[in-house]
Amino acid sequence: MSEHARVAHDFPAFDRKFWDGTFRFTQIGGGSIGGKASGLAFIRDVLDARDLSGTFPNVAINVPTLAVIATDFFDNFIQQNKLHDLPFDEISDRRIGLAFQQAQLPAELLGDLHALNSQVHTPLAIRSSSLLEDALERPFAGVYATKMIPNNQFDPDTRFRKLVEAIKFVYASTFFKEARAYIRTTGRAPSAEKMAVIIQEVVGLRHDDRFYPHVSGVARSVNFYPVAPARPEDGVVSLALGLGKTVVDGGVCWTYSPAFPKSPPPFGSVDEMLNSTQTEFWSVNMGKPPAYDPVNEVEYMQLADLTAAEHDGVLELLASTYDHSRGRLVPGIWSAGARALNFAPLLVLEQFPLNAIVSGMLKAAEESARAKVEIEFAITFQPDTAGVLPARFGFLQVRPLVVSDQVVDVRVEDLRDENVLVASERTMGNGVMEDIHDVVFVRPESFSAEHTPEIALQIGELNRDISESKRPYVLIGFGRWGSSHPSLGIPVDWSQISGACAIVEATLPGMNVELSQGSHFFHNLSSFRASYFMVHFDGSYPIHWDWLNAQEICRETQYVRHVRTRDPLLVRVDGRSGRGVISATGKADQ
Repeated sequence: MSEHARVAHDFPAFDRKFWDGTFRFTQIGGGSIGGKASGLAFIRDVLDARDLSGTFPNVAINVPTLAVIATDFFDNFIQQNKLHDLPFDEISDRRIGLAFQQAQLPAELLGDLHALNSQVHTPLAIRSSSLLEDALERPFAGVYATKMIPNNQFDPDTRFRKLVEAIKFVYASTFFKEARAYIRTTGRAPSAEKMAVIIQEVVGLRHDDRFYPHVSGVARSVNFYPVAPARPEDGVVSLALGLGKTVVDGGVCWTYSPAFPKSPPPFGSVDEMLNSTQTEFWSVNMGKPPAYDPVNEVEYMQLADLTAAEHDGVLELLASTYDHSRGRLVPGIWSAGARALNFAPLLVLEQFPLNAIVSGMLKAAEESARAKVEIEFAITFQPDTAGVLPARFGFLQVRPLVVSDQVVDVRVEDLRDENVLVASERTMGNGVMEDIHDVVFVRPESFSAEHTPEIALQIGELNRDISESKRPYVLIGFGRWGSSHPSLGIPVDWSQISGACAIVEATLPGMNVELSQGSHFFHNLSSFRASYFMVHFDGSYPIHWDWLNAQEICRETQYVRHVRTRDPLLVRVDGRSGRGVISATGKADQ
C-alpha cells in the first residue's frame, strides 16, 4: 500500500463478545496491531465503502472475524521471560520454539484468552502481524508462522492450552532463522521487530475429520509472466482446493489470467494437464489428535487426496473429468474418469461468479491503495448448493507489490548476444544490476529430485559464506525455488538464498514444472528487487553451462558449485516485455 493509503486503525477493545457478531474486529492490549492486521482493516474499510450486495446478492464477501493481540503483550512476554537473552544465532528454530513454549504469557492476556476460548469452538488461525510485515516496500509474506488449531476439544482447558501454544509459536517465529535473515536484508536488527498476533476464524466447512474451504486463492494485479494474449496489467490468479498453504508454499495449483479465465495454461496435452494439476489438499485435522508437537507449524493440518475430496462432495464446482471416448476433459464430475482440478465449472461454465468477484476485489484494492496489490482469499459453498446459491468469499490478506518503474530496454536481439550467459523471455522484476562476479549453480549432471532437500542445505551453506563477504551472486537451479514439495523443486527458505541478486529457475527433462508465481517466496523476492529468470531446457535460449564450468571454482559440493568470473556480470530485466539477460563482459574472448 502506498504510505498515504495506510492509515491507523483503532479496533474496538476486546469485550469478550468476540463471536456473537457485536464486533468482527477487536483488539486485546495496547501498542501496534502490525502490518497484516492493518491490511485487513484497510480492506474491511474498502468493502464497507463499496456495497457489493447488489452486484453479488448471494455471496457474503467479508473479512473473517478476528481479534488482534497488540504488540505491548509481545514486549511484556519477551521481557518478563528474558527471552532476548537466548543465543538465537547459535541454536535451532526448534530449540527457540521450545524455549518460548516454556515461557509464561502475561497474566492480563490469559484472562481475555480464557473468555475467547470459552465461547469459540470452531477452527482458528493464529497468524503473525509484525511491525515490518506487509509494510511499504518490505512485505514479509510468509516469513513468520501461522498455526491452525481445530479448537474442537470438549475440554475447555485443552482448547485453551492449544491456543496459548499457538500464540507462543507465532511469537517464537519472530526469531527463527529465516525471519532473522530477512530482517537483516532490510538493514534493521532482528531485535527491533515486534509481533502482534491475529486470532481469526478459519473460512471453511467440516467434512468428517477435515475442515477446509472449497477454494483458496492468491490474486495479483500485475502478472510477471503473462502468456499471450494476456498482458502484465491484466493480473494473475492462482487457485487451489483446500487451505491456502498449497498456493503460498508454491505447490501445484491452477493459474490463469482474470482477463482470459477460460484460456487454459499452456499444457501440451490432456495427459500433461492430468499429471500437472492438484492431486492433494490441506485441511485442519478435526479428528484424532496428532502427536504432541507445539513447535510444528502443521501440527494440526493434514494432507488428503482427491478421492477424499470427492467423498466429501466438494469437487462438483472445481473439477473436470477425462472423457476417454472423446479424448478431452469435460467440466464437472457427472461421469466416471480421471479428475483434473482445473476449476472449469467456475471459470468456463461460470456456475459461480468467481472471476468477477476476484477481478472486482483486485480493482477495488488497487484503486484504494493506489498501488499494485496481492490479495489472498478463501471461498466456501453451502452444502448441496451450486451456481448462484449461497456462498462466502473470505478476504484473508492484502499486501503491496513492489514494481520498479525504471525503464530498461531488452530487445529480442539482445537475447542472442554472444556475451549472454542466461537469457529469458519470462522474467520477474525490472532493473539493472552491475559488477557481479559470483555464480552459484546446481550441477545438472548431478541433479536428481530425490536429492533436493540436501541440495537446499548445500546452497544455504554457500549463501551464508558469500553473504558474509557481502558479495551479491547469481543463483541457478532446477524446478521451483522455495517449493514445499521436493519433487517440484529445491525447498530452500529465504535464509538459504538471501544473498542472491538474480535467481534462475531452469528445467530439465525430469524436472519440467510450471512457474512459481503464486508463492510467498516470490512475493518477497520481488520486494527486494531481486531478478528472476525462467529457462526451459528445450527453449530457444539455453544456459551456457560450458562457460560456467570454465570459471574459477571457489567451492564445490556433491551437487552445487560456486564459481567466480574474471569479468563482471551484468543483469538486465525489462519488466515491460518480460525479457531479461545475464551477460558476461568479455565472454566471447574466453
